[in-house]
Amino acid sequence: MTYCVALSVDEGLVFLSDTRTNAGVDHISTARKMSVFEQPGERVLVLLAAGNLSLTQAVLRELSEPSDPAEPTLWNVPTMPDAARVVGRAVRSVHQREAQALNDFSVEFNCSFILGGQIAQDVEAAGSRTPPPRARLFMIYAAGNFIEASSVNPYFQIGESKYGKPIIDRVLVPQTPLDEAAKCALISMDSTLRSNLSVGLPLDLLVYQKDTLRVTRFVTITQDNAYYQMIHRTWGERLRQVFGEIPDPDWQDAAAIPHADLEDDAVLFRAPASTAHGAVDARPAQTLAQADKPKARR
Repeated sequence: MTYCVALSVDEGLVFLSDTRTNAGVDHISTARKMSVFEQPGERVLVLLAAGNLSLTQAVLRELSEPSDPAEPTLWNVPTMPDAARVVGRAVRSVHQREAQALNDFSVEFNCSFILGGQIAQDVEAAGSRTPPPRARLFMIYAAGNFIEASSVNPYFQIGESKYGKPIIDRVLVPQTPLDEAAKCALISMDSTLRSNLSVGLPLDLLVYQKDTLRVTRFVTITQDNAYYQMIHRTWGERLRQVFGEIPDPDWQDAAAIPHADLEDDAVLFRAPASTAHGAVDARPAQTLAQADKPKARR
């Protein structure tokens, strides 16, 4: 499997991918999931891929060596939505060529992509003083259709996304500084590595500052990377610290708690009461009260 994440903030874009690929627990290898198309000063496009490795590589070959030279390519399309359409067309081209054969072997056509970057405007059409259009981020599905990130949903994930999602949902907003967004992506990846063996190092991290139209910050992160090791260690320690500081449940007599009658609706089953002893109060003897005091330190 894999995990790729891309974040869009006001200052630019962050892309992060792992490199692990496997066909079982005894056959684990690495493969790059990030591809960069750069023409300095004119365009920077970053493509992240997840799914069947043979399919994602076939799409990448179609993008780098198009079967129809007359069609637009990532090197000459004028806008980012046009670039997303080029990727979608490449996905559909591979589907038309491979899907039936895969289906004959009960193999699902499984691939998805994240595309982000920025393309300068045509100087002759827009004027030399016009700033380039904003950096944009898209997710392309296996059918070739795509959606765009927005201020409401400023990030995309593909692959093993569930483990690294909570930190992004709690932290990321469009106003997040670019370096903080990179830190958030790395914590998201570390959480995924901690819980899923199918995702692994090395990692590829690219941080794009808007309007630069060139790659200036890229690193391959290995196990020996000091900053990543600091994040891995500190995040675990601080989580345990905060967890320890949160008050434990405060159990009190149900009769002493306002609205304890809500416990009547609890799914609590007890043996039928004997007619000789009358009805039995089925409510719990204690219920959970609102904790209004800090947890005592041990």
